[in-house]
Amino acid sequence: MTVLKDTEINGQRFGAIIEAIIFAAEKPLTADEIARIITGTELAPPIGEDEVADVINEINSELEEQGRAFTIQVKGGGYTFATQPKFHTWLEHFQHQNAKRKISPSAVETLAIIAYRQPITKPEIDHIRGVDSGYIVRQLLEKQLIEVAGRYEGPGRALLYRTTTIFLQHFGINSIDELPKPREIEEILKDDDMAEHRQLMLELKSELRPPENETDESAFPEEDGSQDPPENGSENGDSGDQENPDAKDE
Repeated sequence: MTVLKDTEINGQRFGAIIEAIIFAAEKPLTADEIARIITGTELAPPIGEDEVADVINEINSELEEQGRAFTIQVKGGGYTFATQPKFHTWLEHFQHQNAKRKISPSAVETLAIIAYRQPITKPEIDHIRGVDSGYIVRQLLEKQLIEVAGRYEGPGRALLYRTTTIFLQHFGINSIDELPKPREIEEILKDDDMAEHRQLMLELKSELRPPENETDESAFPEEDGSQDPPENGSENGDSGDQENPDAKDE
């Protein structure tokens, strides 16, 4: 009996077509997006997202039977190729090196605050960190790990920030709900490999507790001149006073 993935569409296997689309895509694709791409070529009959999901399940079963190192997984809201967790021991070196090159400890701290408290304003981030975070926020915007989510409906109408789909892809999760809850962080940090990060994360966990009064004006303090030093040898020592160079106050 021919399985769905082996059904031919214009001379090509259905499963192979889906593999090619997912492999070539710049971002994770939903089953609906894959179905529309295939149907849009006018070389295939109408195909639904349920059929796409069934074919992907068949492909993954075959990859598992063959002992392949990768499967098609749901990350960042769609399907993408990814290595299986059992091979991560051999990949940790590359992952750690890439992470160090891409994002600094200060940026990780700022990103964690935004992820757990989003949408959040820069003054709130500054209040939690104790320093001006303008430079770091701009870095995260440039890396497309965060985006502007609107404006705070209150005095000053500060910009609100939230994480992006690229943030989900970067950390290998499908939704923000998959982030560890603050109460779970201690369990995660019991791993000896995380010893050097334990104190920072425990302090951050405490800082991420919602303030007693969310509308308290203390959540929007005036700038005190304290700031993160520019990274990568920035010459002008950008103070971060302007949250987004392309955004103007109304």
